[in-house]
Amino acid sequence: MTRSGKPSAKRVLIMDAAVKAFAQNGYHQTRIADVAREAGVAAGTIYLYFSSKDDLLISIFQEKVQGFITDFRNRLSREENAEVKLKKLVHLHLFQMQQHPDLAAVFQLELRQSRHFMSAYPKVDLKSYFGLIGEIIEHGQEQGLLRKDLYLSAVKKALFGAIDETVTSWLLSGRTYDLTHMAGPLADLFIRGLREDSLRTKMEDMSGV
Repeated sequence: MTRSGKPSAKRVLIMDAAVKAFAQNGYHQTRIADVAREAGVAAGTIYLYFSSKDDLLISIFQEKVQGFITDFRNRLSREENAEVKLKKLVHLHLFQMQQHPDLAAVFQLELRQSRHFMSAYPKVDLKSYFGLIGEIIEHGQEQGLLRKDLYLSAVKKALFGAIDETVTSWLLSGRTYDLTHMAGPLADLFIRGLREDSLRTKMEDMSGV
C-alpha cells in the first residue's frame, strides 16, 4: 500500500495479471511464474506483495469488490427513491461483470475451486455490500415504499445470491447475451415482493395486472 492507503501500482499490476491468467488458464493450472510473466515482473517480486497464490486470489476478491462498492455508493448517492436505487445497484453489478469478463470468471468460477478461499469465505468482507443493500431497503421502508415486516438479513442474501447466480449463468452460457438486459427483470422480481401491499396493489392496478 502507498501512504495514501491506495494499493501500489505494482500490486495492482500483479493482481490484474493474475485475473487474466486465472481466467484464461484456470486457478489450479496457473503458476506464480505464469502470473509474473503476464505482469512482466520477476516471480520473486510477487512474494513482496502476496504470501501465496491463495493470498493473491483472496486479495483480488477483497480489493476489487471494495472498489466496486465505493463506486456503487457514489453513483447511488445521486438517487433519492429506494426502488430506483435498488434497480440501479443490480444494473451496476451486472454492467461491471460484463465489462470485466475475466474478473467475472475469477469471481464466479475460479474462487469456488480454491479450498483456502472457501474456508476463508465467511471471513471475507462482504459486509459492506450487504450493508449497502440493507441501507437501500431501510431507506425504502422509511419512504413507505417497502414492507416493514421484512427479514432484512434474508433479503440481503437472497438479492446478492440472485445477482451472483445470474452472472454465473451468463458465463456458463458462453456470454451469448447482454448481461445487463437481465437487470430490469431481476430487480423487478424483488421489488414487487418487497413493496408495501397498498403500493403493490396500486402499481398492479395501473399496469393492468
